Amino acid sequence: MVVTYGMGVYWAKTAAKQFPGRITIIDLRTLVPLDEETVMTAARSHGRCLVVTEEQLTNSFAQALAARISEACFEELDAPVRSIGAVDTARHSTEQRLGSHHDPERGEGGDGAPEELLAY
Repeated sequence: MVVTYGMGVYWAKTAAKQFPGRITIIDLRTLVPLDEETVMTAARSHGRCLVVTEEQLTNSFAQALAARISEACFEELDAPVRSIGAVDTARHSTEQRLGSHHDPERGEGGDGAPEELLAY
């Protein structure tokens, strides 16, 4: 299962094409209020969760959400919750395109995060 918002939705849809029928995408649409019930139910059901953000990962909403999912669903998870996002930089650049970590146009899906989680 992939939990994401913003551009992450499009990146996740592109990456999911490589794994037909194996990835569910939860589009948060709004961050507040967070539909925690949907997120936690899906995480428990799938046993695996990847949180994707277009922002820097360090101290991000995505990291906080991954921690909440880990705490709430720990006993039902088959793998650690992963989160991926932009490389920490002094400034955000749209030309940076999140480095090589997320470039679905080149077939890159977060340093192999989807593959690693599905194989865990």
